[in-house]
Amino acid sequence: MSASIVSQPVLAFGPMTDITLVGIDTGGTFTDIVVLDRGLEADGIRHCKVLSDPSDPSAPIVEGLKRLGVENQPLQIIHGTTVGTNAVLEGKGARVAYVSSEGFADVLSLGRQQREHVYQLKQPETRPPVPQALCLEVSTRISADGSVLNAISDEELESLKARLQALDIESVAINLLFSFLRPHEEQRIAEKLDGLWFVSCSSQVLPEVREYERGIATWLNASVGPVIQRYLKRFQTRLPLANIAVMQSAGTTIAADQAAQQAVRLLLSGPAGGLAAAASIAVQTANPQLMSFDMGGTSTDVALFNGEPPLTGQSRLGPWPLSIPSVDIHTIGAGGGSIARVDKAGMLLVGPESAGASPGPACYGQGGVQATVTDANLLLGRIPENTLLGGYLPLDLRAAQQAVSELAKAMGCEVLEAAHGIVRLANEHMARALRVISVERGYDSADYALLCFGGAGGLHACDLAELLRMKRIIIPARSGVLSAMGMLVSEPGRELSQAVLVPLATLSDEDIRQRFQLLEADAGAQLADEGCDPESVVYRHRLELRYKGQSATISIDWLLGGEHEVSFHEAHARASGLRLPHTVELVNVRLSARASAALKTVDIWHKSKACTADDESYMPELACKVPRYHRDGLPSDKSTEGPLLLTESAATAWIKPGWVVRPDQWGNLLLQLKKQKNPR
Repeated sequence: MSASIVSQPVLAFGPMTDITLVGIDTGGTFTDIVVLDRGLEADGIRHCKVLSDPSDPSAPIVEGLKRLGVENQPLQIIHGTTVGTNAVLEGKGARVAYVSSEGFADVLSLGRQQREHVYQLKQPETRPPVPQALCLEVSTRISADGSVLNAISDEELESLKARLQALDIESVAINLLFSFLRPHEEQRIAEKLDGLWFVSCSSQVLPEVREYERGIATWLNASVGPVIQRYLKRFQTRLPLANIAVMQSAGTTIAADQAAQQAVRLLLSGPAGGLAAAASIAVQTANPQLMSFDMGGTSTDVALFNGEPPLTGQSRLGPWPLSIPSVDIHTIGAGGGSIARVDKAGMLLVGPESAGASPGPACYGQGGVQATVTDANLLLGRIPENTLLGGYLPLDLRAAQQAVSELAKAMGCEVLEAAHGIVRLANEHMARALRVISVERGYDSADYALLCFGGAGGLHACDLAELLRMKRIIIPARSGVLSAMGMLVSEPGRELSQAVLVPLATLSDEDIRQRFQLLEADAGAQLADEGCDPESVVYRHRLELRYKGQSATISIDWLLGGEHEVSFHEAHARASGLRLPHTVELVNVRLSARASAALKTVDIWHKSKACTADDESYMPELACKVPRYHRDGLPSDKSTEGPLLLTESAATAWIKPGWVVRPDQWGNLLLQLKKQKNPR
């Protein structure tokens, strides 16, 4: 069977057209690499998957670049990394000293007094982020109006330096009271300590209210900064011809030489790449309402699109609040490597523990013996037995059978029943995550298309759509490496803010404009240092407002001459149903700066290939054979009904009975649930 060939459009490159572009997404199981070079192939793109190495994340990257034949040439690399995330979750960050105003050394230990288990009388003991012995105080005191009540003396600076030298630390986090109104005192301390340790100031990391959240962000930055610095230095040494940028949590990129100083902004680096690509696909397929579903080997990330990538300033990483602007992603421990087991009561459990990259699922043949979701999919026939995972790793069906059979014995059922139970339970976990970002926020999932990607996303797409009453699915071209592809369309950018804390009515448009001008100058200078054209930078201005006395804020766009107080009242009424006669307070001004991306869109020609007519796979789940296509060979001039399997080097998609699939001109698979006949 042959497939039609679509015409090749002009590639939409940004400022760098004479250099090979590389997108890299380091995950817990696989490291995905996409190389874009118009001289490589007709469509100018190649990709591969390599098993990740948590002990040295840069090693698989170099291995993948060698496979693609580009390791010894000039490269522009955009890298999504989990190095900082893992350092925080595993408690392997730098040893940090915390410097605060007199009387406030215990802020990080006290936290918000939130109970981890609300109804448990005895709460589990949690260690403070910084040991008490490493929390130091200085006499500097800034008042709530920004005036200096007491400045640190030169003698006290020398004393602080001597005390820190006796503590065997690697970095220092400085968080003075009201420093966001008067950063000068923090800067004096930082200048005294510069060159001795990695120094992080709260007035630079998060110049906003809320002492605890600001302190945590500053501590995280100081803890992760040296780890990121060492990693990127080693990475750059291995690839001396590469120009490296790193994905930030907000979905923008930052140059590697600036990344360590902004390490806290990299903690959700990897998942942000997928959303950058998803935003491009939303425009490409004319589907502004999307629920993205990114299922990898270790975890699943979901997000809700309503026209643009969702951002939030209220994330969490493990037990810590993360008040840095970041993509609004909900992550659960469910992936292809999620381990299935039976508890003491005989109940089947799946995840959140993962087999990871080593040893990996049993079918990887790397020594894994526990049943995983991938093993179950292989036994059910959703992954063909002769699949080369990532294009190079053969699967061991016998090892998968052995692992699942041990689980089946414990469950008292047949092997295929156990495999089906594993997949069904994993689906329920992921469907619950999708409901969190949709139904629980007041959105009807049936109004959205499900955008599925990641190495395992296509295997569960139809199941999840049916659980959520969704009738449309999009499985994008190169879905298995879409997060790495998203790195290439990510824009260099900055998210800056400044606390104000005055009634909005007391400020003129000119007062607010001047505050934004200062932030624009800062963001523009940083982006210019990365080689970005200042004329290409686009700014978005937002005000965070609240009624005086409130804690939560509402964000609205700022426009010169706009009726911002009226806009806030309307936004507050929409959010809560209330319009109050209170003073409106401007809490923060917030600036988003974006420069031109290396690649403007993912609209890259997807070359169709001929497909053999006799490809079939036996599906034990259905007890019959089903057609199997290479996804590039699926006929583009008509819809094809399931059941069928669609394979490619980086992913496999399972199209269930009742669904029809049609590729668009870019190779995205558009799935539609068939209309059911009304019963008579």
